Amino acid sequence: MRSLLPAAILLLWAPLSYCQTLTAAQTREHEGQDATVCGIVASVRQASTSKGKPTYINLDVPWPNQIFAAVIWEEDLQKVGALPRLGAHLCTKGLITYYHGVPEIILRSSAQILP
Repeated sequence: MRSLLPAAILLLWAPLSYCQTLTAAQTREHEGQDATVCGIVASVRQASTSKGKPTYINLDVPWPNQIFAAVIWEEDLQKVGALPRLGAHLCTKGLITYYHGVPEIILRSSAQILP
């Protein structure tokens, strides 16, 4: 029984280390990692003339000087649900990638937005 305890602790600890919580400013150092990113909605903007018509939710700093964006492609808007209002606290989870030097998480469903 005693030999199972370290294995059980490792199994319980592994998911906690897999997805960490970051601020928008901290995402720059975490490209390629799964994380939860929390901040204040500073701007919401749809690039309606761009291919895929992405909607950008910028946390903490508004466009065009954004430091982090949650991106929703037009095809995923219904699956993600209602967009947050300016000034709201928002947490998103997913893989951090970069687009034109700005860290982002692509949102494909409402499960990636935490209460």
